[in-house]
Order: sequence, then C-alpha cells, then structure tokens
Amino acid sequence: MVGAMASENVVNTIAKKRDGGVLNQGEIESFVRGATDGSWADYQLTAMLMAIFLRGLNDTETRALTLAMMHSGRVLKLDSIRAPKVDKHSTGGVGDKISLHLAPMVAACGVVVPMISGRGLGHTGGTLDKLESIPGYKVAMPLDAFRAQLDRIGVGIIGQTADLAPADGKLYALRDVSATVACIPLICASILSKKLAEGTDALVLDVKFGEGAFMPDLASARELARRMVAVSNAAGVATRALLTRMDEPIGRAVGNALELVESIECLQGRGPADTMELTLALGEHMLVLAGRCASPTEARAELLQVVRNGAAWERFLDMVRAQGGSVDHVQYPERLPQAPVVEAFKTQRGGVVTAVRARRIAEIAHGLGAGRNRAGEPINPAVGISHLAKVGERVALGGELCRVHAGTPAAARLAQQQLDTAFVLGPDAVIPVALVVEIIS
Repeated sequence: MVGAMASENVVNTIAKKRDGGVLNQGEIESFVRGATDGSWADYQLTAMLMAIFLRGLNDTETRALTLAMMHSGRVLKLDSIRAPKVDKHSTGGVGDKISLHLAPMVAACGVVVPMISGRGLGHTGGTLDKLESIPGYKVAMPLDAFRAQLDRIGVGIIGQTADLAPADGKLYALRDVSATVACIPLICASILSKKLAEGTDALVLDVKFGEGAFMPDLASARELARRMVAVSNAAGVATRALLTRMDEPIGRAVGNALELVESIECLQGRGPADTMELTLALGEHMLVLAGRCASPTEARAELLQVVRNGAAWERFLDMVRAQGGSVDHVQYPERLPQAPVVEAFKTQRGGVVTAVRARRIAEIAHGLGAGRNRAGEPINPAVGISHLAKVGERVALGGELCRVHAGTPAAARLAQQQLDTAFVLGPDAVIPVALVVEIIS
C-alpha cells in the first residue's frame, strides 16, 4: 500500500509539471532523491526531465533543484583552508584550454583554486582529457586527498568523484539519451550542483555563445548566465559571468596534447594573443571576487607578474607533480604524444581570413580521434589541428591555414578534404571584435 501511494505521488508530480504547474521544494527533492536511491524508475525520471524541458522551471524551482542535486552527495568542506577559494567554469568551447594555465596563474597570486572539471562533451574538448596527455597525471582523487593538496600547493584539477553530486551523473546520463540536454534550468542545475559542492567562496563563469558553443546566440547565453549567477549568489557563493564569443577556435590548436602545449606556452609568456586575453579577463574577476585584488587593473598586473617571474609555471609543475604526472614531459613538450602524420593544409587562393568555423574544426579534430562518440571510449591525445590561421590574418596564395596531426595518412587525407569548409577568405581587412561581450553579476 505504501509503495502504491509513493508511486501515485511520483505520477502526480510528473503530471503537475507536464501541465505547467510550479513544483514545490518537497516535490523537487523527491525527484532528486529518486535519482539517487532508485525510488523513481528511469522512465519516470525521463518523463520528468521531458516535462521540465517543455515547461521550464522558474528561478525558485531552479534554485531548489540545484541545491537538492548539490546535497545528493558529499559537499567538500574547505573551511580549514584560510586563503580565499575561487573556481572558474566554462560552458564549453573549441580550443578552450584556459583552465590548464589559468588555475596555476590564479593560485600563484595567493588564491586557492579547487577545480573539478569534466571530459569532452559533444564537439567540445575536456580539461581532464588534455591533462591526461601528461603521462601519469591522475584526474581521479579522493576528496580528502584533494583537500590536502589544496592546503599544500593551492591548486588542483580533478574529475568529479562518485560521491560529489551523484544525482547529476544519473540525470545527465538520462538527458543525454532523451534529447533534453539543451534546457537552461537543467544546464544551470547540472553545472552549479557540482561547483557549489566544491566549497568555493567565489565562482567566475565563462558562458560562451556562437557557432562553436552550446548556446547559439547572445540572448540564450545571457539567460543561462543570469540563472546561474542568481542561483549561485543566493547560495552564498559570489558569482560573476562573462559572456564570450565562440565563433573561431580559442588559440591556434585543437586537440588534447596540442592544446596542452599551448597552455605551457601561455604559462611561459608566449601564448596566442586571444588565449591570453581571455585568460586575463577571467583571472581578473577571479582575483577581485576572491578579495585578493581591489580592481581588474590591479588583478591583471598581478597575473602578468606571476607569468613573468615564473611563479605560475612553478605552480603548474607543483600540480603536475602532486597528481602523479611526468614533469619531464611538460618541461620538454616535444616528449608529449606526437602524431605520426603531420601535414600542412594550404589555401588555393590568397586573402584575409574572415571566418574560421569553430564547430567544423572541432568535428574534424573529433574525426581524427581527439574526441569520443560514447562515454568511456579511448581517445588519441596526439591528434588534432595546430597552427590555425586567425580571423583578420592575410594568407598568401598557397599559404598555410593550419596543420593536420593524424594517426594515419588516410585520416590526414580525409581531414584535408574536410578543411575546405572550415575557412572563409575575403579580399578586405576585418575589424576585430572583442571576445568578452558582457558581464553579469
């Protein structure tokens, strides 16, 4: 009888949202609890996800869902670490290796950076996959060991543990196979349930929009950013979102080891201009929100200083060493995984690069083996695209637009054919546009 009543309550809750009703906190907590203890069947969870996808959640419901998912597992307590704690999250882009060098840069400025990151999703690359290009680097770590590392060196980048927001893992798996991924309140709750469980004092969000992003336009990115900032601030974590363009790849490399090399170059003060500009923009707000600097100008000066004096590089080496990675391979990047076939892709006509289609570049890199078609599938850390021409650059007839790093000659030939649709050239100069379009706090 009790089981029948519980099942009836589940059905009633699903029907309420299906019909456009507003769920109360108890109903939302029942849904999340059902995802972790099995009291809701998978088909019931999926029905609720579809109801939310179609009917949406208001701000109060979104906050309740986020907090319930956050408390579905363990919450990391970092109160014993006296320094301010701040994290950064990107909604996913092409060539987005920013976290790899930003985290040690900010840590070198005296702020603790507990970063729990993910693997590649769809056409976008994953921070963990890039770090695993370093032989021995361990992205799996118990939370107690992670806390000890943060206390010791002030920075760490690991993957989500099984006991951190477990409801998100269950619900995301169902969203992935039920066409309910692209839902702003569900995206908000998924991201923030993990970030709030980290125990940070502040959070900076890089919400991307454009051809290579999950959010196709500025309006949808703004709505996602607004939701996340409101929920996170209400939960007591000072939060700011930067809306950034994602139409061409960030930097000049797409692919795991190739992007790692570019991050190493950033830490040594010789990274691509757009990569460094976005890094500094995000780092400024991290240091200001953490209370380490009074203004973005002061914060930028601090970040540039720790790059110039080598402190950021040393902190990166500390992190690699602490997580079992080979320091030798990052000090000598030519020892990182190398593709056996490297070929230049050259233009058949000269002109100014007016577009580099980020999603197309990502799809080609994915096809070379840099990404996965299903969870758990192995990737090739060495393959991808490097030496990308940037929008606004003039390329002569027969000039190089990029280089293909492939596992076989056949794969390289296919990528060469596909690259014809990735670049657009024109006769006229291109007016540069700002990467950071808007800030929401």
